[in-house]
Amino acid sequence: MPLWVDPQKEVYFITIGCQQRGRTQLTLPDLAGPLLDTVKLRHERFAWFAHIFLLMPDHVHALLSFPPSRNTVQQTVTLWKRWAARHMGIEWQRDFFEHRLRSDESWREKADYILANPVRMGLVTDGSQWPYVFLPKPL
Repeated sequence: MPLWVDPQKEVYFITIGCQQRGRTQLTLPDLAGPLLDTVKLRHERFAWFAHIFLLMPDHVHALLSFPPSRNTVQQTVTLWKRWAARHMGIEWQRDFFEHRLRSDESWREKADYILANPVRMGLVTDGSQWPYVFLPKPL
């Protein structure tokens, strides 16, 4: 984890929805892998630190930390959405939900919630079966 990440202070719970809810768009085999590659690339280039990034058929859940930079959280996520829309044809909703975790909130609880989403939606019986997730490799 980069030195600029403080999991006690700088973790954002992000939800990004597709324009058409209920339509499978993000988990199509030809799109999901390349989309997660863009997440990994931004992670490796320190545009953000992705604690977890999970694709659902019509939305994304993530726990992200952001480096000190001239870009705000809003700008960084919007730039990624814009790139994915232009190059991958994803039709996103205009905005997204962001919530900075407070000191009394556990990012582990949020991560468990995110990982259980495919199970709650009936897509898999065990969250470990869901292939559309980026988790950073431990250093």
